[in-house]
Amino acid sequence: MKLNKNDILEALQTISVPGEGQNMVESGAVKNIQVFGDEVVVDIVIKNPSLQARKKTEVSILQTIHRKVYEKAKITVNLKVEAATQPQVNEIKGKPIPGIQNIIAVASGKGGVGKSTITANLAVTLSKMGFKVGILDADIYGPSIPIMFDVAMEKPLAVEVDGKSKMKPIESYGLKILSIGFFTQPNQAVVWRGPMAAKALNQMIFDAHWGELDFMLIDLPPGTGDIHLSIMQSLPITGAVIVSTPQEIALADARKGVAMFQQEAINVPVLGIVENMAYFTPEELPDNKYYIFGKEGAQRLAEDIGVPFLGEIPLVQSIREAGDAGRPAAMQTSTSLETAFQDMTKNVVQEIVRRNTSLPPTEAIKITTMAGCAAVNKKV
Repeated sequence: MKLNKNDILEALQTISVPGEGQNMVESGAVKNIQVFGDEVVVDIVIKNPSLQARKKTEVSILQTIHRKVYEKAKITVNLKVEAATQPQVNEIKGKPIPGIQNIIAVASGKGGVGKSTITANLAVTLSKMGFKVGILDADIYGPSIPIMFDVAMEKPLAVEVDGKSKMKPIESYGLKILSIGFFTQPNQAVVWRGPMAAKALNQMIFDAHWGELDFMLIDLPPGTGDIHLSIMQSLPITGAVIVSTPQEIALADARKGVAMFQQEAINVPVLGIVENMAYFTPEELPDNKYYIFGKEGAQRLAEDIGVPFLGEIPLVQSIREAGDAGRPAAMQTSTSLETAFQDMTKNVVQEIVRRNTSLPPTEAIKITTMAGCAAVNKKV
């Protein structure tokens, strides 16, 4: 069979690069096609640097040409990653915190998927790996980090730094922690409008003496609302980790969470998705797996939207017990849970290294409100 360039182009118009919407011909991802008999060489440029996106793009091209053009074609895909250009605006508000190297937002589209549990155990595992770690509990209306670290009754003290009074974060298991929970009574509901909540967050961010940190983890509230925009307005977020269960209804919200960070005007790199409560293993049957919320849903979502899959954490009673007791499960040694959290954390660190190597620093966003609608822009 004689191959021609037009048939190849027509086939590639049926597939798209993960996260880029248009088909790869319309989006400009296809840079060149060469045909030599039954050999095809395709030059592709994509903007998504993740390994999953690169692999999925290459596999899609191979499968599509074989299926739609010629099943015995010998195909070479030359794939190059090109960072997206940064949109420009006129002013900035957010600023980095001196001494903090990486700021990681841990988010979920839906409540109850274990986002705070993942944050706590990710922080503990990073600390065990030798990193200096802090946690900002930004879940204003439902702070749970103080309970998970057995410091719910603690109150931050004031320290003088360069002639200024600063809050000293509470320390637990070698981690530095600040939460609105330290400033309210256990049975007190926080009934605040957005601006008041944003002001409280800014105080915990900029009026605190965090010192030197390799990682600050921000435990965000569920959803995609005002608190999220306030955080991204205040700080340049290195990347975001999305937490979901395999359940379809949780995955639908997780997809929205990824989309929020990937908006052109926000443009915070999504480091990947963690599948929490992936399966249930009863203590008396440690080798059994029961997929209560569905099987590998978050893994499939990660593949579908072209972001890394960071690992799966089982639904195990001891994780809940450890969180309630104020001693995160990752602190247990020589257990399958420790291994699961270690694997997840190593993947997160690997994605942070890849992100910092291939992409420019994230910038804080400017948020303005006009005619009742939020307009979100990047800084210059």
